Amino acid sequence: MNEEIDFELPFIHSQETYRLTEDLGKVIMITFWASWCPDCGVDLPKKEQLFKSLDEEKVKMITINVKGRERNNNDGRIFTEKFLTQPTLEDNGVKVYNQYKCEGVPTTILINKDGDVTHKFGDQTSFLTIVEAVGTLI
Repeated sequence: MNEEIDFELPFIHSQETYRLTEDLGKVIMITFWASWCPDCGVDLPKKEQLFKSLDEEKVKMITINVKGRERNNNDGRIFTEKFLTQPTLEDNGVKVYNQYKCEGVPTTILINKDGDVTHKFGDQTSFLTIVEAVGTLI
């Protein structure tokens, strides 16, 4: 695993933390988002359906609320409560968002079983393109 991509962040609704290295050996999909973003409002419900249908032993899906891009501190938590069941983390401002060199939200990162970033998709990428890329990594 490229150590530059490792991180540890708290879950949005608890003091427990998640470290990326916990899921080495799986394909990992990370989606960076903000509650005010219209494209995130289209993207996240589709990913929520995908989350409910994927084998969690093969693919780990994580969303990261980019707290540093929110208008109010609790907006990401409120959005998560209403719309998400997949594991959701809270960025430390924009630290991990910047670590992955994201340029907007949503941004989707795919990491292969060896811990290498294989794909980075911006806000205009179709959901089908992302799903197809996951399929090539499983």
